[in-house]
Amino acid sequence: MLSVIQNPPRITLPIVGSPDFFPVRRVYCVGRNYAAHAREMGANPDREPPFFFMKPADALQVVGPEPTPHPYPPKTANYHFEVEMVVALSGGGTDIPVEAALEQVYGYAVGLDMTRRDLQEEAKTMARPWDTGKGADSSGPIGPLHPVSLVGHPDKGAITLSVDGAERQKGDLADMIWSVAEQIAYLSGYFALQPGDLIFTGTPSGVGPVARGQRMVAAVAGLGEIALDVV
Repeated sequence: MLSVIQNPPRITLPIVGSPDFFPVRRVYCVGRNYAAHAREMGANPDREPPFFFMKPADALQVVGPEPTPHPYPPKTANYHFEVEMVVALSGGGTDIPVEAALEQVYGYAVGLDMTRRDLQEEAKTMARPWDTGKGADSSGPIGPLHPVSLVGHPDKGAITLSVDGAERQKGDLADMIWSVAEQIAYLSGYFALQPGDLIFTGTPSGVGPVARGQRMVAAVAGLGEIALDVV
């Protein structure tokens, strides 16, 4: 049986130290997972359980070792950066126990959850979904995957973002409210996780707008950095 249209290309990520690629299935994102960021967004991190939203898999922008052009999306005048560590799953299931959750992880990467903040705030005010704010084309820049065999399971270390050389975000992976294992376990209670799923694990405080002509550099300790020129 032939497809009635040409099959869309599968989104894949390069893997450090390997010629192979990691195929992406779904992209989950956890909101307000660093206490300081939760507070800057007007939430109380001591009372809020984790919550998730999704980006389209084809909203990912695979970033190589050199600075990469990043398109400023339409219909926004307030486009924000959010640096995050990304988890890639090689296993899955439902109701995964916390103690078994890290067994499902293939590797980790540096990522950005780029957000049309004005559209997201409008959606919040009108009690509407966040899709237009969070799902813009290329709104998920991501670097190459670092397999667990090379980096283990990062649970501490700096996570930073600079704009034109000025540091704008700085946190530590140890400051996550919900650990990677807890995120996987919690999420698997709502969805059947599968190999190829990604989880953006939240951003530290300092999120803010970026403009055309500026360069963003996002980094996570042990996972390198990615650089993007906003065009």
